[in-house]
Formats: sequence, structure tokens, C-alpha cells
Amino acid sequence: MAELMAALPHILSAPKDDAPIHSLCLRPGYGERSFPDRLTMTRARGIPGERWSTAPWLKLPDGSPDPRIQVSILPIRVMDLVWRDREATPHPGDPIVADLDCSLANLPAGTLIRAGTAVLKVSDHFNQACAKWKVRYGADARAFIDAPGHPELRLRGILCSVEQDGEVTLADRLQVISRP
Repeated sequence: MAELMAALPHILSAPKDDAPIHSLCLRPGYGERSFPDRLTMTRARGIPGERWSTAPWLKLPDGSPDPRIQVSILPIRVMDLVWRDREATPHPGDPIVADLDCSLANLPAGTLIRAGTAVLKVSDHFNQACAKWKVRYGADARAFIDAPGHPELRLRGILCSVEQDGEVTLADRLQVISRP
């Protein structure tokens, strides 16, 4: 935990805008990951081929997938800090990993972010580290996310809906279009 806490200033110094994308990930099923050089994003289907449309962890009252969780963005500085054993431990699975300050102060709910030709809207739903985060990266990594004063830093990243269909590539950067 001391190492995690010591890294907090580095994490918080991430770019607030115009953030480079480190990786893209597609999760067609549980435990499955591929790392394409581009992802298509649509309002209707999220990321086609991603399990959001078939096995979402958050649903609307009618049972359909909640669009607020179509795309997650994880800060690379947090991922690099917690994901140590890259051979035996799965990638976190976030579709976009970028060098971005995901804090509530920087990206309040409703913020619009350009990701390639797609536009994403930051969700009001908090991205908590799930039980798998604790199992994969350790109890301290899980506690770090929820430590006092940390929830508003959104160290586990942000959840977004797709507001404009498009495509994002590894060569693109995440750019804030507007904040509420």
C-alpha cells in the first residue's frame, strides 16, 4: 500500500486532455481478450463483439444492457502500477487504456470525449474495482481504489456511453470536447 500511495502524485499528473492511447482491448467473452489496433464503437451496440451486449454487469429495468457502461477507460499509470505479472495475470480488460487524468474534477459526468471518430460521454456510474481486480492485482490494489479521498480520483477509470458512432485506433488521442 505504501508503494501505491507514493505513486499517487505521478498518477494525478497524467494529462487532463489530448491523452495518448496505450492499448485497445476487446472482450468477446469472460476471460477472453484480444488487442486490436482499432475498435468500432456504436450507440446501438457499444463495441461490436464485446460482451457488453450479451453479458453486461449492469442492466436497465427492461433487462437490456445499460449504455452507461459501454466503454471503460483505464489510466495507464494505474494499470502499470498494479498489473505486475503480465504473463500469469490477465489484462484488466478495459477497452481503452490511456494516459489520462480520469478524476471527477477533470472529467465530470456528462463530459464528452473524442476517441478517434467516435464520441464518448462520461457516465454518472462509478467504476468500482470488482472482486476480480482484488484477486488479480491484490487486496492493496483494491483498497487503493476506495481509500479515503480516492473514489473521486476514479483510479479504476471511467465508464462511458457511445454518443457518436465511430472508430478509435492506437494512433488516436483522447480529446475532451466539452465538460458540463
